[in-house]
Amino acid sequence: MTTAHLVLASIALLLALLVHGRIGPAVLFAAWAGGYHLLGLASQQELLASFSNPALATLILLLLVSLALERSPLLDHLSELLLRGRVGLATLRLSAFACLVSAFMNNTAVVGALLGTVTTQRRHPASKLLIPLSYASILGGITTLVGTSTNLVVNSFVIDAGLPPLQMFQFAWVGIPVALACIGVMALSSRLLPANASNEAESRSTYFLEARVAAGSPMIGRSIEANRLRNLEGLFLLEIEREGRLISPVGPAEILHAGDVLVFTGEVARVQTLQRFPGLEVFGAGADALLKSNLVEVVLASSSDLANRTLREVDFRTMFDAGVVGIRRGDRRLTGQLGRIPLRVGDSLLLAAGPDFLQHRNLDRNFHILNGSGLRPKLSRTQSLAALSGFALVILLAALGWLPLFAGLLALLATLLGSGLLTLGELRRRFPFELLMVIGSALAIAGVVERSGAAELVAGWMRAIFDGHGVHAALAGVYLITLVLTEVITNTAAAALAFPIALGTARAFGVDPMPFVMVVAYGASAGFLVPFGYQTHLMVYSAGRYRMRDFLRAGLPVSLTYSVLVLLLVPLVFPLHP
Repeated sequence: MTTAHLVLASIALLLALLVHGRIGPAVLFAAWAGGYHLLGLASQQELLASFSNPALATLILLLLVSLALERSPLLDHLSELLLRGRVGLATLRLSAFACLVSAFMNNTAVVGALLGTVTTQRRHPASKLLIPLSYASILGGITTLVGTSTNLVVNSFVIDAGLPPLQMFQFAWVGIPVALACIGVMALSSRLLPANASNEAESRSTYFLEARVAAGSPMIGRSIEANRLRNLEGLFLLEIEREGRLISPVGPAEILHAGDVLVFTGEVARVQTLQRFPGLEVFGAGADALLKSNLVEVVLASSSDLANRTLREVDFRTMFDAGVVGIRRGDRRLTGQLGRIPLRVGDSLLLAAGPDFLQHRNLDRNFHILNGSGLRPKLSRTQSLAALSGFALVILLAALGWLPLFAGLLALLATLLGSGLLTLGELRRRFPFELLMVIGSALAIAGVVERSGAAELVAGWMRAIFDGHGVHAALAGVYLITLVLTEVITNTAAAALAFPIALGTARAFGVDPMPFVMVVAYGASAGFLVPFGYQTHLMVYSAGRYRMRDFLRAGLPVSLTYSVLVLLLVPLVFPLHP
C-alpha cells in the first residue's frame, strides 16, 4: 500500500472519529498533525508555518475585536422593532437584520445577542423565530470574507496553496442572491415551525428540580403519601436517588430515608411549593434561600469549560456563585440524576444566582444569558459608536485595498485595549485557542494530503466517476461532499477535509480552481438540516424547545434553495475556463 493510500486511510479514521463526537476536533486535528510530523510526512518548518498562516492570524484578530462589538446595545434596541406584526413579517425582518449584521460580525455573537430578546418577548412563540435567526446568521456569513470563520479558513487554504487570496466582497456576487432567496423561503415556510410555549413559566416546564431530605427531617420514616408529596401544585415527584440507586417510578408507599434526593419535574418556578416541607433542601440550600436568589436561564456556550462534564465533576457553586435548579435539552425530558448528566453545548440551565453571580468574569465564556438584565456590561452609546465606526473603517479600507485587513484589525485591537473597551483579561478568557488548533493543524494535514499524492488519488477517482458527465457534475460532487461533511462534523473540519479534494479535482479536469474553492466555502456553510453540527443551531435548540424533525422540516426547503442557487451561480460568477 502506497503512502497516499495510508494517508487516505488515516483521513477516513479521522472523519469517523469526528462523526463519533467523543473526542473534540481540536484534539483530533492536533493529534493527526503531530502524528504526521513524527512519521516524517510534515517537517517542523511546515508544521509551524501552518500556525503562522496570514489568513489564520487575521481570523484570530477578527474574533478578538468582535468581543467588543458584541457588547454594543444596537442589537437589543432594534430587535424589539423587528418583531412587530405577523409572524411571517417578523421572521422576514429579523432574518434580514441578522443576515446583514452577520455579514460583518461573528454569527455566534449575533445570535447570542438576540437570543435573550427573542426568547423573552411575548408577541410570537420563540420557536417560530429562533431557527430562522440561526439560519439567517449563516446566510449573512456567506456574503463577505469576514462574515464567517469558514470563509477565512478557506482563504487560509487558498493562500497556503499559492493561489491569489480571496477579496472582501468576492463572496457577495453569489452570497447575496442566495441569502435573499433563502430568507424569502424562511418567511413563507414559517408555518412549518412549531408554536412551542412562549411565556416564561411554561418554557421552564421541562426542567428538573432536585431536593435532598436533610438529616433530622420529620419526613424521614414516613411514606410519600403520608408526607403529602403526591399531587403537588405544578410539580411531580419523578424519582428518588438513594445511595447511588435510582427508584423510579416512585410508589405512594415508598418510605423516605435521610439523604434521599428527590427529583421533581414540572414548573420549576413553583419551587415555593417545597417551602412547607421541613428539612427538605434544594441543592444544599433551603427553599427560602433559593427564592431569595435570582432565577436566571442560560444556554451552555460552545466555548464553555463545562461541556461534556457533569455537575458533580465541577464545583459549580464556587465557580459561578449559583446553583443549577434545572436542565433542559431541546424539548426532551432527561432521565437520571441532575448531578450525573454530562452537559452538552446548547443545554439550557436554570440557575439560582447568588449576589456575586454578576461579578464572575467567566460568564460570557460559558453561557449565553436568556433572561436577566445587566448580566453583561454593555458599551455606552458613545463607546458603541466609536467601536462600530472603527470596525467599519477597517473593513472599508481593506475593501478599497488601502490597508491590509490584518494591519487594520491589529490597529483597532490596540485602540480598543488602549481605550479600555477591551481588557487583556477578556482576551485571555475568550481567546479562540481551539479554533487556532483546528485550523493550524488542518493546514498541516492538508499539506500532507497534497504532498503525499492522496489528493491526486482522490481527484483521479472523481475524474473517473464524473468524466462521462462533465466538469459541472464534478463541481456538484465536490459541493455535495462538503455539504454532507458539514452536516455530520463541524464546518471548519468540513472545509479542511474537502479543500484538498476540490483543488485536486480542478487540476485533474484542467480548469480554474476558483469555482471549486468557492463551492467548498459555500458548502461548508450549508448546515441547515442537523442541529448538532453548527454552533448557532445548538444555541437555539433548547431555547426553542425544538426536536430534530423541526430542523429537518424547516431546513430542507432552505437547503434545497441554497444548493440549487449555489450550483447555478458559482460557474457563472467564477467561470471554469476564464
